Amino acid sequence: MTTHPSLLRPELAGLAPYNAGLTVEEVARRPGVTRVAKLGSNENPLGPDPAVRQALEAALQRIAIYPDPSGRALLARLASRHGVAADRLVLGNGSEDLLAVLARAVLRPGDRVVTLYPSFPLHEDYARLMGAEVTRIGLTPEGRIDVEALVRAVAQPVRLVLFANPMNPAGVWLSPQELGRVLAAVHPEAVTCLDEAYHEYAEGEGYASGEGRLATHGRPLLILRTFSKAWGLAGLRVGYGLTNSAELKRGLDLARTPFNVNLMAQAAAEAALAHPQSVAEAAALVRRERPRMQAAIEALGLRVLPSKGNFLFFDAARPSVELAEALLDQGVIVKPWKQPGYESWLRVSVGTEADNDQFLAALAASL
Repeated sequence: MTTHPSLLRPELAGLAPYNAGLTVEEVARRPGVTRVAKLGSNENPLGPDPAVRQALEAALQRIAIYPDPSGRALLARLASRHGVAADRLVLGNGSEDLLAVLARAVLRPGDRVVTLYPSFPLHEDYARLMGAEVTRIGLTPEGRIDVEALVRAVAQPVRLVLFANPMNPAGVWLSPQELGRVLAAVHPEAVTCLDEAYHEYAEGEGYASGEGRLATHGRPLLILRTFSKAWGLAGLRVGYGLTNSAELKRGLDLARTPFNVNLMAQAAAEAALAHPQSVAEAAALVRRERPRMQAAIEALGLRVLPSKGNFLFFDAARPSVELAEALLDQGVIVKPWKQPGYESWLRVSVGTEADNDQFLAALAASL
């Protein structure tokens, strides 16, 4: 019998489809569901500033032509906001796109990547797709980032150091001093990428972005940001990166697709940047609701990790998929975590007060 070789790259065998969760429409069709609280994707329930809608309506007049492949108008606004040169910025179809672009630009088969765990799965998947080997640094028994283990790991020969701060899904973060220790320890040949998708929610005492280290970090550093979370543009997919390395910027531009941020996304992001007060409102909502939710979950006898994101990560002490299914029957969407060692944990986004009340009542009824 003739055997045929697989059509697919062998690296794909170890990957699983991304768990994007259910839509509001799917859950609304369930018997007995009259209201849906979508708390599985860390979206901003307040949405973007009204100026974004106006910008999108104006941009509709131009959808027959290609967008600016470099996004120069958007880059100019971002450069002004961050006080950097536009040639140190790169745009992506969401910051998730830039994770893939980064992997294509710098990783080779056999390269070593260090990341934190549990992780945003795509931090690992894109690396493995390029044939790289991933070293995971887990949490301590107390649920904190194991800084000592991370420092040891990044000091060894490594091609890419990549992790989120605050972490997704855990919500925990490195203090300014801890971040400084890690960056100082990074191997001279390594590229470091800090995924700061939740930066706007984390700002404040005890947290520091890596952005302030761009000028002093002596090795290539990339800071990722997104408009999908606090800026309320998840449906349009636009993110960006800041780097201190001209060579890395050049490689990212070569590895990305030419029109990776569409016209509507560019227009919306420009308008959002002109009205940053909406982000402050979103962050204020999270600061009010997150501790209330954490206290209520803990009152049910469940363990919750501290968080600086717009979400909480908690241990249900039972299979997370089963609990998530029970919550769906009550119109609540959360994200059951499926990575090994965390199959009883779920991530719940911070929504409106009404959404959060619906979740807490459904959780109490489901335990």
